[in-house]
Amino acid sequence: MDIELQAMDVSPPHAGGWLTRMNAVLAKTGMYVAIAGLMLIVGVVFFQVFGRYVLNNSPTWAESLAILLVLYVTLIGAAVGVRDAGHIGLESLLVMLSDSARRKMDVLIYALVGAFGACMAYNGWVLGNSVSGYLIPNLHISEAFRYVPLVLSGVLIVLFSIEHIVAIVRGEEVAPSWN
Repeated sequence: MDIELQAMDVSPPHAGGWLTRMNAVLAKTGMYVAIAGLMLIVGVVFFQVFGRYVLNNSPTWAESLAILLVLYVTLIGAAVGVRDAGHIGLESLLVMLSDSARRKMDVLIYALVGAFGACMAYNGWVLGNSVSGYLIPNLHISEAFRYVPLVLSGVLIVLFSIEHIVAIVRGEEVAPSWN
């Protein structure tokens, strides 16, 4: 019986180690932050509509805050999507390759995604630094807050890409964050 069960389980083992544990916590936290951000967006937009149509006194800060929250939700959610392999892929082409070639292509893909994340982080830092002296109208906080999610998302994408590359080389699989 045990031999039959072992023969049926052909999925690779899940990746382990300190990087995986850290990334799992970061990804799960990122999901919770994105969910909280979505709820905040709904609340801010509701308050703006209520203020405009019921109180006839629309809050001027609501639109700026909603736009800022959309940046955080979108970019943090995109980074978590990289860890959970929820990004767009060409799976149909990869299944035609041998296992060795598929692993090499997967490593190349995650290396390119990681390079993109590094560019996001670096350029987000440069852009945020260049506008840090200016204020977001109606919120009275630095314009640099618009670029914080770009930097965070870029760093997370780099970490998650490294985790995937290590798992591919080891013949393991990264468990999704929601598990």
